[in-house]
Formats: sequence, structure tokens, C-alpha cells
Amino acid sequence: MKELLMIMMSVILVDNFVLAKFLGICPFLGVSKKLDSAVGMGVAVTFVMVLATLVTWPIQILILDPNGIGYMQTIVFILVIAGLVQLVEMTMKKYMPPLYSALGVYLPLITTNCAVLGVCVLNITEGYGFVQSIFNSLGGGIGFLLAMVLFAGLRGRLENNKLVPEAFKGAPITLVTASILSLSFMGFSGMVDGIFA
Repeated sequence: MKELLMIMMSVILVDNFVLAKFLGICPFLGVSKKLDSAVGMGVAVTFVMVLATLVTWPIQILILDPNGIGYMQTIVFILVIAGLVQLVEMTMKKYMPPLYSALGVYLPLITTNCAVLGVCVLNITEGYGFVQSIFNSLGGGIGFLLAMVLFAGLRGRLENNKLVPEAFKGAPITLVTASILSLSFMGFSGMVDGIFA
């Protein structure tokens, strides 16, 4: 259990997919203007990450590797993720129309969100077992959600701040803020090992 918690805490804080590995930047920058849509996107990405891992790990281990077609991994994983995103999109459209409308074009972008594909591929390349992969995916999704919520809060404060120079308004201040948030997460390096030592 200690190892699983270490994997999960590490991917949430130290190896955050958005802030350390720079995966999933498109929805991170695009959907983080409002807190409710940032939370919705974070939850949807977390759900898709875990679901994708539940499907892709067995496909890799039971089908691709034994048949010597591991090189098809990326294509197969993208197809599986695309199917899962369609399932999530249809469910949200039926049961959560306001959130579906708020996410707009960014919901189908989960299909091409490299964080979702990245977690599936990293589970295999890191040699994680099935349970370890699930915890890594769950932690990756929670880390994505955490980054989205923090960034949405920062962007909300910046939009109402009159001290931002005119030259920095818009995209420049957004990118500077994202880089400072990323730097702040570097402070967690070594902390996870210290907690579970």
C-alpha cells in the first residue's frame, strides 16, 4: 500500500503531468478561465484516464505484447481513448447539459489530450502492474485537476487585477502565471520520498 500511495502522491505533486511533464497544456490553458469548467474538465480527464488505463493495460499485456505487435500501441491506445471520450461526451450531454455546454469544444479535445495518452503509455514503459497503473492514472488525473483548479483561481484573480501592465494582459500574463505555478510545484521534489521513508 505504501508503494501505491508513493506512486499516487508522486504523480500528483512531483511529476504532475501538466506542470512537470507539460502534457495536457491545451485544455489547461483553454478551459481554466472559470473555476466550474476547470473542475468539470479535471473530473472528466481523471475519469477518462482511469477508464483508459483499465482498458489499455490489459490490451497491451494480453494482446499486443504476446502477439509481437507492441509497436501498434500508440494507434490502439488513441482509438480506445477516442471511444471512451465519446462515451463520456454522450453521458455528459444527457445527464449534465450545463457542464457539457461550458466545456464546449474542449470536451472532444480530451481525445487528443496527450496527458491521457501519456499516462497509458507511461504505465507500460514504467513497468507498472495493473493496480499500480490504476493508482498512477488516478493520481495523474487528480494532479491534472489540482493544476486546473489552482490555475483557474489564479487567472480569476488576474482578470480583476488592474495592476497588470497593458503589455502583459491576455496570453502573456497567462503564460507567465503558468510558469510560476509550475516552478512552485518544484518545491515538492523530494517531499514524497520523505513522507513515506
